Amino acid sequence: MSQHSPRDQLSSLHLVFAPRVRKSPYHQATLRHGATGFSIYNHMFLPMAYSREPGRDYAGAVSSVQLWDVACERQVEISGPDALRFAQRLTPRDLTRVEVGQAAYALITNHEGGILNDPVFLKLAEDRCWFSLSDSDILLWAQGLAECGDDKVTIREPDVSPLQVQGPRSADLLAALFGDWIRDLPFYRFREFDFDGIPLLVGRMGYSHLQCFELFLRNKQFGEALWNRLWEAGTPLGISAGAPIAALRLEAGIFSYGADMDARTNPFELGLGWTVALVPGNDFVGRQALDKVATSRPMRQMLGAEIEGAPIWSGNPDHWPVFCDARRAGVMTSCAYSPGLKKNLGYVMLNAEFAIPGTKIEISHPAGTRPAKLVKLPWTKRHPK
Repeated sequence: MSQHSPRDQLSSLHLVFAPRVRKSPYHQATLRHGATGFSIYNHMFLPMAYSREPGRDYAGAVSSVQLWDVACERQVEISGPDALRFAQRLTPRDLTRVEVGQAAYALITNHEGGILNDPVFLKLAEDRCWFSLSDSDILLWAQGLAECGDDKVTIREPDVSPLQVQGPRSADLLAALFGDWIRDLPFYRFREFDFDGIPLLVGRMGYSHLQCFELFLRNKQFGEALWNRLWEAGTPLGISAGAPIAALRLEAGIFSYGADMDARTNPFELGLGWTVALVPGNDFVGRQALDKVATSRPMRQMLGAEIEGAPIWSGNPDHWPVFCDARRAGVMTSCAYSPGLKKNLGYVMLNAEFAIPGTKIEISHPAGTRPAKLVKLPWTKRHPK
């Protein structure tokens, strides 16, 4: 009887598309342009790769312009007279400083101060806002909290499907279609408009450090039309289809919910204390717990790691143990080989006593121990324009 390695077994598996898991309005376009791998994110199919050649998807993103189907970033819309007051209950971020037309990275915490989601907050009006979600069921959490209070709000999931336009030619592509005003859109600002009958909200934001924009399509029936218009205009620029690339987010110090954080992680462990406004009157869920955490050094801390050895193209399907001087120090939560920096990058969540930049550690890789060095995050600053 023949035996097969786990890698061989995985390579023989295939993904079955079924009605139980939702598809984005760009799904057929992603198949048409050669998506080779998918994940499940917010109960939707998320394209994860287009090429089986290591580094090719990365090269397409950094050299020209790519379309990323991220419709799985579902929106929680909160509207009504008390919309902003209720939204503030969900997050430690001070939303009173956010203007209409502005977005903000805003964690959502539970009563213990643990992170339930790390969405982007978008203020559409004084009585309406969105939380653009990472991977967890915050719609149900928000609806449950609303039932426990007396805020006059409506909470629902609107018909919105994000599509990211990534890369150094992204502004050139969108300027050709929407006008040169797109070049002057500030970071984390957005604008609502109608593009030849296609209702859009366009934001200067995205899941990498590259120049990037996010198109929030506000009617899924226009998914194919939007994709095709972008593709046609982008063909002279060398447009390609892509997906969220681990190396690009690691280079920028961007975290992934579920991999790098969960409900057992507090903001201070990730170096995200700047998102926690412990000011009078900000009585968000988890305030008492985070008040206590803020007065002492976190028990754990996230740092970067530069990992020696051959490129780790496949990333890490599991958290890998981390050791320092033969002592268990923590876990590596994410890793990827960066073709741009020509090194393996990782995030490591460490017990505080080991969390010192420059410290030598060892990663327990399935194929053998890998030496590594701790560094501060990020490796690359995010593109401001």
